[in-house]
Amino acid sequence: MSREEGAVVRVAIADDEPLVRAGIKLVLSASPDIEVVAEAGDGRAAVEVVGKHSVDVLLLDIRMPGMDGLTALGEVARVAPSTRVVFLTTFGEGEYITRALDGGAAGFLLKDSAPEELGRAVRVVAAGESYLSPSVTTWVMKRARSAAPVSAASAHNRLASLTERETDVLRLLAQGLSNADISSRLHASEATVKMYVSRVLTKLNCTNRVQAAIMAHEAGLR
Repeated sequence: MSREEGAVVRVAIADDEPLVRAGIKLVLSASPDIEVVAEAGDGRAAVEVVGKHSVDVLLLDIRMPGMDGLTALGEVARVAPSTRVVFLTTFGEGEYITRALDGGAAGFLLKDSAPEELGRAVRVVAAGESYLSPSVTTWVMKRARSAAPVSAASAHNRLASLTERETDVLRLLAQGLSNADISSRLHASEATVKMYVSRVLTKLNCTNRVQAAIMAHEAGLR
């Protein structure tokens, strides 16, 4: 399943609390570019939903009766590999974050996030990027930093290879901004920003945005 640019994002919600599902649906339905097409009360039902409907983004809780969200994640990847999964949960423990991201989740959002952040996360993930709550991003960066520490001197040396524009892109990337947000800040097209991000990752010898953000922070880039 591929999405055309500008198409409405089709969302499914999986949460065992009906009031929570209703609240999420109410928030998302206020955006004309997002449509909630299905709901599920547990992980097994979530897998069935994405198998029956054309779903761009599945918002998935972690703790649910029967099949939990983390188990459902693997089943969703098998049944509907093009559906991107965002965990929306109250549980931000490191173990859950690790299992979710290692399992292929495209996003991890806490339920205490602002309503506008939910819509932004859905759009970012539907566009093919990843989205993490700020607190989750901080945890991921700490884990990555401890696993592969980078000295300030080494970070400075690597950043020296960047052009002024690439440095601007890296600075915004390190703040957790998506390509769309960077595009708006720099008054450039998303395609141009995507090209710059790719160049930055290549020059810094980073495999993902988190590694590049760590490099920026270690170098003191603000």
